[in-house]
Amino acid sequence: MCAPSVVETVRRDLSRREFVGAVAACAAAASMPAAAQQQSSVRLAKGFRDVVDLTHPFSASLPVYPGYKPIQIRPRSTISQNGYANNELTFDEHTGTHVDAPSHFVAGATSGDRLPVNRLIAPLVVVAIAERAAKDADTLVSVDDLLQWEKRHGRIPAGALVAMHAGWDARVADTARFLNRDTKGALHAPGFSEQAARFLVTERDISGVGVDTLSLDAGAAQKFVAHLAILGAGKYGVELMANLGRVPPSGATVIVGAPKHEGATGGPARVLALV
Repeated sequence: MCAPSVVETVRRDLSRREFVGAVAACAAAASMPAAAQQQSSVRLAKGFRDVVDLTHPFSASLPVYPGYKPIQIRPRSTISQNGYANNELTFDEHTGTHVDAPSHFVAGATSGDRLPVNRLIAPLVVVAIAERAAKDADTLVSVDDLLQWEKRHGRIPAGALVAMHAGWDARVADTARFLNRDTKGALHAPGFSEQAARFLVTERDISGVGVDTLSLDAGAAQKFVAHLAILGAGKYGVELMANLGRVPPSGATVIVGAPKHEGATGGPARVLALV
């Protein structure tokens, strides 16, 4: 059953059976070949108009955090030679569009396989700072940004996933531009300020935060203050999100297909927005 926060946001226009039907339709669409998806649209339950994939394709070309190995995808079997196709994947947990579980930074904290499932379907809050980030790569989501969002859209819903849209997904095809290193090798990309992170976990009841960059913290951060604030409060993070500019600032529902391997500190996720 969905969390009360989700019920409050979604069930005004949608019965439980209809919502489950919508989720099933999303899953079915995700498994369809691209050509088939182009030929037929998903039939969404009342209250939703579209499904937006917030996930980057999992490929060797994706930028990875410094020190991590690039994703490797090796064919092990082919239909022509073996009668079936099979690939071997090698990757660090925190690559691609992925979840950070609390255990990523806090010893003994909740691992990815133990995240409460009623927090993985959540109201989606999109805080847009792309215009500012285009001029200042070190800009941070501030408490004022969050309060300005609330001024326009109302209080951040209980159980929400609060996502930063910095426009960084537009850079993903160019690793050098995405990492944005300076002459000393330091990364420059936006993130959440420590104050904003603490505000969200102490003054609001969120499920987690998301970013379209590689880190909840700014690229140039010397300490992982946002990570520690968010994950230390038992919330989760979603990093390297895509297409946040295609969803409205409020009103969408996000489905986070979190990893469930034993002891996961995180892992690649399929993230969908119902709008």
